[in-house]
Amino acid sequence: MKNTLGAALTLTLFGESHGPYIGAVIDGLAPGLDVNEEDVRHALDMRRPSGKISTKRREPDNFTVTSGVFRGKTTGTPLCIIIKNENAISGDYEYGPARPGHADYTAHVKYHGFEDFRGGGHFSGRVTAAIVAVCAIVRSALKKKGVYVGTHISNLCSIRDRGFADPIADIELLYNRQFPTLMEEAEEQMKSAAERCAELGDSLGGVLETVIVGVPAGAGEPFFGTFEGEMAKAVFSVPAVKGVSFGLGFDFANVFGSEANDELHYENGEVVFDKNNNGGVNGGITNGAPILFKTVIKPTPSIFKPQKTVDFVKEETIIHTIRGRHDPMIVHRAAAVVDALAAFTVADILTVRYGDDWLYSE
Repeated sequence: MKNTLGAALTLTLFGESHGPYIGAVIDGLAPGLDVNEEDVRHALDMRRPSGKISTKRREPDNFTVTSGVFRGKTTGTPLCIIIKNENAISGDYEYGPARPGHADYTAHVKYHGFEDFRGGGHFSGRVTAAIVAVCAIVRSALKKKGVYVGTHISNLCSIRDRGFADPIADIELLYNRQFPTLMEEAEEQMKSAAERCAELGDSLGGVLETVIVGVPAGAGEPFFGTFEGEMAKAVFSVPAVKGVSFGLGFDFANVFGSEANDELHYENGEVVFDKNNNGGVNGGITNGAPILFKTVIKPTPSIFKPQKTVDFVKEETIIHTIRGRHDPMIVHRAAAVVDALAAFTVADILTVRYGDDWLYSE
């Protein structure tokens, strides 16, 4: 099982949905970074379920920093955070019926029946809370270096939010929004759609848009270490992610080269791009423009409708209706996880380029 991400910085994830703890370790952090537990708490709050549009499993997310921090600063040794699971109802899960859209069957094939299947085990979105917790420290360090990360729901069904206008101001706006849209009317319409869907026992997906501001030109490697490739690898680790695209993405197929190309010019001695269709990356290397990418989140696979599946223990086809507490949509909660992994990946790539102490600032 591959549970470690990164090159200069590494992020290792552990734990299961219904185990006693989940947790994560970041190794390679520069010493001397501020560790403010309020930043960690805030990040966890942004991921936490709330209201009618989220699961009724409400974890307090009580966390403990177990290593790598002394007197409020990183020490340079592995930083570990663990989070206690306190509200699991394991009796809602049985081994054998493969829930459509979940990893039940593939986990059974790979781990020969020894996997912890309760609540999806290690495959559960619950485990992402640990990612959000440790990466909050990285995100705060990036902000001190002038690098900002933010994500909003671009669209849910036919409901659309506005795009990023003033990226830094919009990131600040999103920082305190439990439901990550840039327009309040979009939030209202999306929540209403999710509530109607929940009444039908079904679920919704959506598209997230992420902007990263302040990454200097020259980060990333051509071919096998591209900025897009490293970012997509990280984001695809989020459960329910089924697509990542940069800039115009698949819309490049609908325009001419003359429309797609980002023309550039000098302005006060600095290179400026007239457009940003390539999402801030050329040849796998950042060009200094804001980095823009979108992430597709599929509808929550746990729906309260009878579905055809297999019982791989009894080896028979069955009609199965799930039990438990599940989200009618998770795209709004996934935004915090994408933010976390985007911050980690940027920090890793910039540490590769500029050295182990790059994240540290006076």
